[in-house]
Amino acid sequence: MTTTLAAKIAREYGTPCAVIDMDKVERNIARIQKACDDAGVANRPHIKTHKNPTIAKMQVAAGAKGITCQKIGEAEIMANAGIDDILISYNLLGEEKMARLGALNAKANMTVAADNSTVVAGLPKAAAASGRPLSVVVECDTGRKRAGVETPAEAIALAREIAASKGLEFAGFMLYPTETGWADAQKFYDEALAGVRAHGLDAKIVSTGGTPNLKNIGKLKGGTEHRFGTYIYNDRMQVAAGSATWDDCALHIYSTVVSRAAPERGILDAGSKTLTTDTGGLDGHGLILEHPEAKIAKFAEEHGFLDLSRSNTRPNVGDVVRIVPNHVCVVVNMMDEVVMVRGEEIIGTLPVAARGKLR
Repeated sequence: MTTTLAAKIAREYGTPCAVIDMDKVERNIARIQKACDDAGVANRPHIKTHKNPTIAKMQVAAGAKGITCQKIGEAEIMANAGIDDILISYNLLGEEKMARLGALNAKANMTVAADNSTVVAGLPKAAAASGRPLSVVVECDTGRKRAGVETPAEAIALAREIAASKGLEFAGFMLYPTETGWADAQKFYDEALAGVRAHGLDAKIVSTGGTPNLKNIGKLKGGTEHRFGTYIYNDRMQVAAGSATWDDCALHIYSTVVSRAAPERGILDAGSKTLTTDTGGLDGHGLILEHPEAKIAKFAEEHGFLDLSRSNTRPNVGDVVRIVPNHVCVVVNMMDEVVMVRGEEIIGTLPVAARGKLR
């Protein structure tokens, strides 16, 4: 990058500003679609990273079978844009959500996840409101200790409960194995599958997940699809995990150095309200491409505190720098829009249409 693009961004949009390289976005889409095709599993990308129907449609056009959303609000944005095959990978509860889910199921092919009987008990209301069956997968914990039933026996029992519920169809299993836990995930899945088959059921969907699991794609025998999310932009966490290179990082935060009050410190105009405080377990809060030895050490709301003590080159007040965030998904959710570029040219903006859709 020359200073020309940075100057254009600062002049036309100001900083801090989220900028996506559309050439890299397209390359990331093609790379992951090929990985899925080569592994013989369907690609069901998670829109939690980009939150935009235009990019979701690019993913589908490249070969994705459908998309994954985490919340109903995200799914509503995507369905209203014409995307027809949506998995909501989250427990949904409450009358308000069932009414919205019913409206969604009437217009799109919806699948939802559940890991407990309380969730399953509410879902028939959504099916009834939609006038057609609702597909449900059992979420299984295979090591992350987040959500999911903890044993195959629980998975089998919940699958039977789903199948016995009016308007619901047991569709299969959803897993998010740890990067090193795929052998355990296989054992869990094999036992759960044998158990549901013994009761006359089968799993047409076996969904695995995570961009960090790129190296494991296709390893689960019987897996039918994978949920990649962060790959669309990538970030410092994905580089650390070995799932991406710096050149695969398609989103940068352009930020201006607004203070250099001492030789070994400075202030960026990107603070916690831009980059967020999610470190992803890494040291510092992002990589400054122009000064990789510099450390974004801490934040105030609108101040990024630079530690320049290890930096061979040091920015001046007024310099515009590019930052690769630690965790790009949460950063995008802070933005109303992202600026699109190709090479040195600005080609437009893209709204973060599902921003703030937390329910």
